[in-house]
Amino acid sequence: MSNSSVSETLDRVEKLEYCTFYVEDLLIGVDIRQVEEINRQIDVTPIPHAHQHVRGVINLRGEVVTVVDLRTILGLPSSDVTYQTRNVIVNSCGEQIGLLVDRVGDVVAIRTDFIDPLPANFDEGAVRLFLGVYKMKNRLLALLDIETALNSGLAHT
Repeated sequence: MSNSSVSETLDRVEKLEYCTFYVEDLLIGVDIRQVEEINRQIDVTPIPHAHQHVRGVINLRGEVVTVVDLRTILGLPSSDVTYQTRNVIVNSCGEQIGLLVDRVGDVVAIRTDFIDPLPANFDEGAVRLFLGVYKMKNRLLALLDIETALNSGLAHT
């Protein structure tokens, strides 16, 4: 293959940026185009009779934002809020939703042709929440399908 053919092929490969964060030891990424902001506002107002995944709501510059516990959506026990806990505010179907995560990572640029299916050892229920995995130098980055995860979390309560 000539150098020009190689560069044309690389130009056609889509590169996307993912905002990464941790839920327990699992490194998760979401398409950065869906992330509005990351903040420390973790004092939520509980909502009586809400789904178990809903931690409550926050007032974000005059907007009421629902905060969901990503740990419980992934089938993990809810944990205490720590200094590293953050709200990743995402846009889901035109609405701002806060994803409560254990800690944030970095922004990672990845080539879409390097995204692999989830390993067979992932829990069957969790497989549908992810778009695939990206192999990083020392770990896997699980790519979250926000819409499916949020719909799944609210449907299973």
